[in-house]
Amino acid sequence: MKSLSALAPALRAWNAPFFIALALLIASVAVPPAHAISFSGTVTKVADGDTLWVRPADGGKPQRLRIKGVDAPERCQPWGPEASRALQAKLMGQTVQVNAPGRDDYKRLLANVSHQGQDVGAWLVQNGHAWSYRFKRDPGPYVREETAARNQRTGLFAQAQAERPRDFRKRHGPCKD
Repeated sequence: MKSLSALAPALRAWNAPFFIALALLIASVAVPPAHAISFSGTVTKVADGDTLWVRPADGGKPQRLRIKGVDAPERCQPWGPEASRALQAKLMGQTVQVNAPGRDDYKRLLANVSHQGQDVGAWLVQNGHAWSYRFKRDPGPYVREETAARNQRTGLFAQAQAERPRDFRKRHGPCKD
């Protein structure tokens, strides 16, 4: 059997990439992933067509969250007030289930929300109050609902020139409070 000193030249030849890979593997295992936050609670405020506040049923202050997978018109954009009113009429004071795998750039919980077993994001898109949130080439989780709403010319999809919020913000900037 060879001694370790005899193996040293071979180990030196491949040790740098090996140890870098090993360090990355250890780091990925050593840092636990963010855990989803799940709770049920009561909607206390609707800020706009995809942002709301929910007070957890087990107490504590209301949590600000953005509904994952949708992009509703800005408050100052055509159909923005209608989207906000629709979400408020559906959820204000109602109990919802929240599953938030993380936060967005504005520190809001990015959450899947359901009400009486119904996916609120799907409901918003089906009723023409929001687009399925697109990212690069991914059409988003509610592409079927959006296609159906477009075909039926429901809500904002009845507008000839309905503009995605991202494009609206590029052209006009954010809404003033």
